[in-house]
Amino acid sequence: MSIPNDLHYTAEHEWLSLSDGVATVGITDFAAQALGDVVYVQVPTVGSSLSAGEACGEIESTKSVSDLYCPAAGEVVEVNDAAIDDPALLNTDPFGAGWLFRLRVSDVPELLDAAAYRALTSAAS
Repeated sequence: MSIPNDLHYTAEHEWLSLSDGVATVGITDFAAQALGDVVYVQVPTVGSSLSAGEACGEIESTKSVSDLYCPAAGEVVEVNDAAIDDPALLNTDPFGAGWLFRLRVSDVPELLDAAAYRALTSAAS
């Protein structure tokens, strides 16, 4: 299982990469493996204002349906149409082509670093 050191994580298994006030958001490799084959993705619409911790979408797999939570507060500025059209990208490349949306952040709460997320997921497995 991959846990890149340069990302921030939530206990709900989302990741966040921050650059120049814009966060790219996706689900972790741990979440993708736990879900199984992802078959449908619903993300927030461009222009939506979200709060940190707010449910903002859904990810459906052959096993279950899970809520997607926003890791920071801000406005959605872009969604990944490729991941919506091909949800399997979340399984094959969750930290690359499988990103879900970008957010112009207004507030970023304290998130987990890679070491803390590694500890969380090793306790869960």
